[in-house]
Amino acid sequence: MNRDKLWQEYSKTKDREIKQKLIEEYIYLVKIIAGRMYNYYGSKVEYDDLIGFGVIGLIDSIERYDISKNIKFETYAQIRIKGTIIDNIRKLDWVPRSLRKKSKEIQSSMFKLENKLGRTPSNHELAEYLNISLKEVEDILADTNVFNVVSLENILINKEEYNNIDNKERIKTPEVVYEEKELKKILADIIDRLPEKEKMVISLYYFDELTYREIGYVLDLSESRISQIHSKAILRLKNQLIKEGFIES
Repeated sequence: MNRDKLWQEYSKTKDREIKQKLIEEYIYLVKIIAGRMYNYYGSKVEYDDLIGFGVIGLIDSIERYDISKNIKFETYAQIRIKGTIIDNIRKLDWVPRSLRKKSKEIQSSMFKLENKLGRTPSNHELAEYLNISLKEVEDILADTNVFNVVSLENILINKEEYNNIDNKERIKTPEVVYEEKELKKILADIIDRLPEKEKMVISLYYFDELTYREIGYVLDLSESRISQIHSKAILRLKNQLIKEGFIES
């Protein structure tokens, strides 16, 4: 039985055996997404855990998918699989409270210094403002990098299609269409205004899907340094989205 027939039968009967066949048909999506995310989060979570989280997202996608909607299942499922993985990574809460607090302090300091200086503060300026050493600033940025990435991706996924894709009426709402266009425009503008190295790291990480090691090779920098640059770029993105009213501080 081909996929179209499986979907037609499942939409009518919700049969468990047909659902199992659909899971087997699309499990490759979980493996692809989990593999990519393991490149970024592997130091904090096991690959098998990512697969497990992804399978939960796949099952949820199959149960919720409406074949009458003009949306490819693969597109729908990838959003939910990634969203479920990110939700579960966040729930693991592997960032110590003290480190989370320090990350928030750096984000807040960046926000204040950006308003004061009219540009991104250097790590030296952040260290001076916080009255801590340069090394401590760099260590905090490196140590909270994965937390910051998960945090931003979770915000963006929940802000956009992850929630909206199930809600046909919301998708058609002019306000929602406008908000999504504005968000994309603002993100593009923020990224374009990032310092060159931060812009390069964001581009290579998200668009070319390179690992930190590969980005380090391209930019001739250590993985630790790439991690710091990425974390700082993410904090800048979050601060600008707070300024624009898209997320709460």
